[in-house]
Amino acid sequence: MTHLAFEDLLRDLTPQVLGTLVRRHGQFEGCEDAVQEAVLAATVQWPVEGVPNNPRGWLTTVASRRLIDQMRSDHARRERELATTAAEVVPEGVPDTDDTLVLLFLCCHPALTPASQIALTLRAVGGLTTAEIARAFLVPEATMAARISRAKQRVKAAGSSFSLPEGVEREERLRAVLHVLYLVFNEGYTASSGSELHRADLAREAIRLARTVHAQLPEDGEVTGLLALMLLTHARRAARTTPAGDLVPLDEQDRTTWDRELIDEGTELVKTSLAATALGPYQVQAAIAATHADAAKAEETNWPQIHALYLILERIAPNPMVTLNRAVALAETEEPAAGLALLATLDGDERMAGHHRLLSVRAHLLEQSGDLAGAYEHYRRAAKSTASMAEQRYLESRAGRVKPTS
Repeated sequence: MTHLAFEDLLRDLTPQVLGTLVRRHGQFEGCEDAVQEAVLAATVQWPVEGVPNNPRGWLTTVASRRLIDQMRSDHARRERELATTAAEVVPEGVPDTDDTLVLLFLCCHPALTPASQIALTLRAVGGLTTAEIARAFLVPEATMAARISRAKQRVKAAGSSFSLPEGVEREERLRAVLHVLYLVFNEGYTASSGSELHRADLAREAIRLARTVHAQLPEDGEVTGLLALMLLTHARRAARTTPAGDLVPLDEQDRTTWDRELIDEGTELVKTSLAATALGPYQVQAAIAATHADAAKAEETNWPQIHALYLILERIAPNPMVTLNRAVALAETEEPAAGLALLATLDGDERMAGHHRLLSVRAHLLEQSGDLAGAYEHYRRAAKSTASMAEQRYLESRAGRVKPTS
């Protein structure tokens, strides 16, 4: 078994084992710690002794013993049992049910902030260690550990039961789950800070979890749409940077390097999602991504269709970023002046004040319109406003290209 397959197996099993323990013992915080210890034991023992015939049962056995040891605070018993754990028979009654979706709902409890929801999801459902999550979000491990601990305490204090909510609450919690996965993927696809443009491990983890949710809720149009959006976007990853790590914009990417297998899968999922009775923002965003993927060359992009889709998205999920992206499509379908006029409507939005995306798009449209001095100024301001070093280098290079000679 390859190292990657080994990691994928553990991450698939982590929420299943955790669900089993929580159903049996009802202690989310203690169970989560016990499962993490069992996973750690597996990473040490399995490469040497081989993966057991029933890896899920092995992890459940080990985690159950660790939890019992914690509850009894019996150090001597723990040492004796740890020595014989691997040889023990798997206990009866380990269910075959997959509680991943229930755990996702629990980790995205409304009592938690989005940052805490993300951290707890990656820890409890994704199987990432605290150190891995801290590295991904460029914070000290102690800070991330405290965030995860507070999140578990808040879930406990909220008294949430380990079951899927019903009715309106279920729909609201599902939207929170999808939003968390969307945020994780976005951070992986375009890192908000640091030297690298993307963090492929986070993007892959978001896709894996989205596949899990889709497997359990295949009829939900937004679940299908989100998975499609991730696949279609991730398909372009290899073309987004040069060998030196510099950003390559969409219209300059070598589309022959796009992952056609992911594009084909994502496109089929888009068709399925759009057949749903209700239309949500992830479905529309996926349709936009599919339209881009359908163009073999940048100049073949169906910009009128993309603009029409952004109009729909702006109506069902109004957001300044949607308007900003529509401005790009409008400039392509009409002229740069039309896009600039639409951007001007965002100048009074406090959410966009000084945002590097607004500055960079305005710079791009000013460049297209022939205002090189204005483009230079806005490219420079955009470069100073982003914490991503890859984006900084790209924006500074664009500024250098349009810099006035006098």
